[in-house]
Formats: sequence, C-alpha cells, structure tokens
Amino acid sequence: MAGNDLGSLLGSLLGGSGSGQSGGILGSLLGALAAGKGGGAGGNGSNPLGGLLDMLTRSGLTDQTTSWVGTGENQAVSGAQIADALPDETLQKVAAEAGVSPQQAADEIAQSLPRAVDKLTPNGSLPQGSSLEEIIRQQQL
Repeated sequence: MAGNDLGSLLGSLLGGSGSGQSGGILGSLLGALAAGKGGGAGGNGSNPLGGLLDMLTRSGLTDQTTSWVGTGENQAVSGAQIADALPDETLQKVAAEAGVSPQQAADEIAQSLPRAVDKLTPNGSLPQGSSLEEIIRQQQL
C-alpha cells in the first residue's frame, strides 16, 4: 500500500530505529489526506504536505507550522492541538491503521510531524512539483 511505503520512507527520514511507528502514522495521515476527504491535497497535486500544513494553519497553528518550514527552531505542538485540527474521521482511520487510540495517534503526530516537516523543507520552503515520495527520497541524498 502507498501509505505503508510512505510510512517506511518517513520512518527512515526521521532516523530509522524507534521511528517506524511514527513514520507509519505520518504515512497513513498523509495518505488519508491525499485520498481526499480530509481536504489535505488542496492544490498540491500528489503532495499532501502543503494541504496538511494549510489545514493546521487554518486551525490556529500558524506560528508552529511556519517554524517547522523555516530554518529556525521548531515550535512544539500538542496531541490535543493536532486532534482539534484534523478531521475526526481522518484521525480515527490513522489510529485504526496504527492499532492505537486516536489520542495516541495525535500524540505521535505531534511528536514527529515538526521534525518531518523540518527535514522535508531544508531550504525554508515547501518543495514544489514533486510527489511527496520523491521529495522524501531527495532528502535521503
């Protein structure tokens, strides 16, 4: 499945050991958003990352998302903030795929998303034109 492949790529991007579940949860989240209902694709084609960041920004997490993309220190976000920002059905689906509660999934996303976005945006801006998988592979170089 694409979500599993994306999860593996994100896990390796986040540092491998101990990051497998985080990568899987992020992969499931981005896969669910790319599939449509979460509103995450929002003009970013096959790259749902921009749509996810837009969703978080609309939920009041502008300072956090800007810090993750920028080149400074990453601001923290809580699992509760992530749970409030994401559509309930998306979080439920991600949690079910990971075999954890929705709150545990939100907590995992809150822990790993800032680092993942930071690594995927090393120049302080969202990469354009590539699929998310291609962007992750480029960062492995």
